[in-house]
Amino acid sequence: MLFYRKKPDFVDEDASAGRGSGRKNPYAAVLKIIGLVVLGLFVVITGFNTVYILQEDEYAVIRTFGATHVVEQPGIQFKIPYLQEMRKVSKAAKQFAVGYNLESGETIAKESFMITEDYNFVNVDFYFEYQITDPVKYFYASDNPEEIVKNLAQSYIRDTVGTHSVDDVLTTGKYEIQSLVKTQLQERLEKEDLGITVTNAVIQDAEVPTAEVAAAFKNVEDAKQGMETAINNANADANTRIPKANADADKIIKDAQAQKEALIAEAEGQAARFNSLYAEYINYPLITKQRMFYETMEEVLPGMKIYITDGSTQTLLPLDDFSSITVDNSGAGQTSAGGNAAQEQNTEGGTDNE
Repeated sequence: MLFYRKKPDFVDEDASAGRGSGRKNPYAAVLKIIGLVVLGLFVVITGFNTVYILQEDEYAVIRTFGATHVVEQPGIQFKIPYLQEMRKVSKAAKQFAVGYNLESGETIAKESFMITEDYNFVNVDFYFEYQITDPVKYFYASDNPEEIVKNLAQSYIRDTVGTHSVDDVLTTGKYEIQSLVKTQLQERLEKEDLGITVTNAVIQDAEVPTAEVAAAFKNVEDAKQGMETAINNANADANTRIPKANADADKIIKDAQAQKEALIAEAEGQAARFNSLYAEYINYPLITKQRMFYETMEEVLPGMKIYITDGSTQTLLPLDDFSSITVDNSGAGQTSAGGNAAQEQNTEGGTDNE
């Protein structure tokens, strides 16, 4: 038997119907939180894409729909987010090596092993420094500019080493080789327009691949150093001797010049005296002859030894001083001072006084 319960009259149907619809959705709060997080992330990402800090040693390249410009002013900078692309690059010098690993120092044989002009093998290690001078070309002119620069450097190193002898590579030609490599590499980089400038190129090490050859080259280098030492010592000795020799030569020349002037003056004096005597002789020939005779005798006789003989000898005897002359009354012709000498001279002349 079914019973039907009559709904009370005081029940509001609208309220009863709305009781179920007023219940809260449990996912609404989660969705709201996710939305706030996404919005916050968007704002943060947008902020990071809008503001950037540029250091003093950095370039910033801003690209807007294919157009680029460079920012060099350090400090806080701004760009349009999502529409402008920004890339930084350092202004400082960078390095790379050919022939060895720059970080570990290990030799890379395929890069360092080369052949010289005189068909000798050498291992040559190069160290390079470069700077990025045009960041736009650096980023957009090529895909890997550093790799291009290194490959070009290896090519020019091999070409240059191949035109020099092994002695030049190991000893005296290093400066010329590295200068040529740097010049050729820089000219090629300017032609390729990569935005990179090579600032330094140095031969870090150069050696022969075997120990025996290295020892031989060491002996050659020692011999060259010994030769240079000997040359320097010889130059030092020459620098000491040459000034002394020049001084001695100068003294000899001055003495000869003085002697020359003295002889010339004496000759001129004698010529003048002769001319004056000749002028007197022209005017008074007899008186001049007598005067000249007396003057000559005054000069000659005091230093002569005089011997008086009987006239039978033809020997020319030295004349003694008049103050020592004594005449032998017997007529033998001997003097008191030089009698023995006169007799010896007479005997030598073959005169018999008996």
